[in-house]
Amino acid sequence: MRRKENPQAALDLLILTTLQSGPNHGFGIALQIEESSQALLRVEEGSLYPALHRMEEAGWVRAKWVTKDSGRRARLYELTAAGQKQLAAEESRWQAVTAAVNRVLRMV
Repeated sequence: MRRKENPQAALDLLILTTLQSGPNHGFGIALQIEESSQALLRVEEGSLYPALHRMEEAGWVRAKWVTKDSGRRARLYELTAAGQKQLAAEESRWQAVTAAVNRVLRMV
């Protein structure tokens, strides 16, 4: 059995990357991250929604309420132009961090 990791350090990057493929609701974002990572990464509601609200306040995402076919309301999140810029910055930062970790791992 594989252990599921909580991707706290890369949460913004994961959410923004997921929204790059189009608008999605919170549960859909979490599900897409879990499925894309082959169930290795899981984002809990207690981390996801505060991050989405923070990103909305920062202007990286915009949210609107929609009514689904089932009649249930859902909050749909969408990447903004500022979010695209932030995504590029987060990707660059992630590449730098992973390169640094790889350099340390090669020292051993």
